[in-house]
Parts: sequence; structure tokens; C-alpha cells
Amino acid sequence: MPAVTVENISKRYHTIDGEIPALDNISFEVSEGEFIGIVGPSGCGKSTLLSIIAGLLKPSSGQVSIFGEKLTGVNPRIGYMLQRDSLFEWRTIYKNVILGLEIQNQVTPDRLEHVEHLLEKYGLINFRNHHPSQLSGGMRQRAALIRTLAVNPDILLLDEAFSALDYQTRLAVNDDIYKIIKKEGKTAIMVTHDISEAICMSERLYVMSKRPGTIKMSVEIKFNQENRTPLSSREAPEFRQYFNKVWKELDVHV
Repeated sequence: MPAVTVENISKRYHTIDGEIPALDNISFEVSEGEFIGIVGPSGCGKSTLLSIIAGLLKPSSGQVSIFGEKLTGVNPRIGYMLQRDSLFEWRTIYKNVILGLEIQNQVTPDRLEHVEHLLEKYGLINFRNHHPSQLSGGMRQRAALIRTLAVNPDILLLDEAFSALDYQTRLAVNDDIYKIIKKEGKTAIMVTHDISEAICMSERLYVMSKRPGTIKMSVEIKFNQENRTPLSSREAPEFRQYFNKVWKELDVHV
């Protein structure tokens, strides 16, 4: 059974000037444990699609299912990472990480033990009493991911989650976040405008058209590497072939 099934999703916005089509008849499936990337030109509806999968936005038509169950609203099995880490400066890293548990009224000894384990495992235990401004951009993103993982979602949605970082930090964070997601066995769907990032992190990549967004192309991403990481993928001979293929598709339809 797929972790996520997107069936014939369309979205239209109604304004005083009339109806604006944002998405048109989008369908795909995501297997459990799979890492999916979505790229497309600005304004093509990538973030709108992710908001629909998150249950934050209702489609005009079509259906999203999570592990075979129709999505009717926000689902606790889905975690969402936004463009900025959204850490609160007045809370320590530990207090930021347990925020989702507080909101969901799930502050239990088991969950707090899980948080301690995540902080230890991913190198933030010694910074638990620091505030966000005292951490590097990469560490902040790690804290944001741990906050998302603390409520134990099965599916992670990443909406331009690394775009606020400088290039060098972003490369390191790509590796960090990819390894954490894989170690935790999570299913991930990532929206990004960065073709290289999408290729090096994804196992399958969807290319969207300009608005109204449709799926123009699906690309299986495979590298002949024993222990693939985003950084090592950029050095693989297949990388340039994938990049040119995706770039050509985007260039033609932008």
C-alpha cells in the first residue's frame, strides 16, 4: 500500500477577477520510505500541492490518501518543514523541539525520552539549553527537523526547507537531513526550485509545468553508489545526465 496517493488533484482559486487555475489533474504515488522530489518554475503550484497533501488546503477536485485512508484534514502521520526553521527565540532548543508535543498534548515520558534520544543521536544534546540565535543555520535546521520528528510522523513534507541557508551550509544540511530521514525510515516529499538539490536527494523526481501546474515528467534517480549521500551524488557521473534532462524539460516549458 502506498504511503501517499495523489489522485487527479486540481486547485482553482476564486478572485474578484475570476477563477485562477493553480493545479490541473495531478496524480502520483509515494511508496513507504521513498524520498520524492518536486521541481517546477516559480508560481507553478508546488507549495499549493504540498499544502493539499498536508491537509492544510482543500483541493477543488481529486483526493489524497494516506496509507489508504482518505485525507480529510490535518493528519498526525504527516510532519511539515517550512522554508524557515520557525524556531522561537524566547524558547531554548529543547523547549522548541517539544513544542509540537505540547500543542498535541503528547508530553509523555516516552515521547520526552524519544526527544532526548534524537538530540543525542544528531549532535544537539549539548545545545539543548541554548537559544536559536546561538546556533548555526545548519544546527537550527537539524533542531527544526527533530521538532518535526518528535511527534513521530510517518511522512515528512519539506517545502523549500533549505532555501534560507547559504550555499555551503545548504550542502552540509542536505547531507545531514537526508541521513536523518533515511535512518528514521521516514517517507519524504520535498519541493524545491533547486534542480541539483532535488536530484541529489530524491529517488524519484517530478517536474511540473508552469501554472496551472501539471506533472510533465517523472524521473527515476539512481546512482551506482553503495552508500549514497547527497554530496556524493553530486560527484556521480549520472548526475550531469539527470541535470541536463530536467533542465531541458523546465527550459522548454517555463
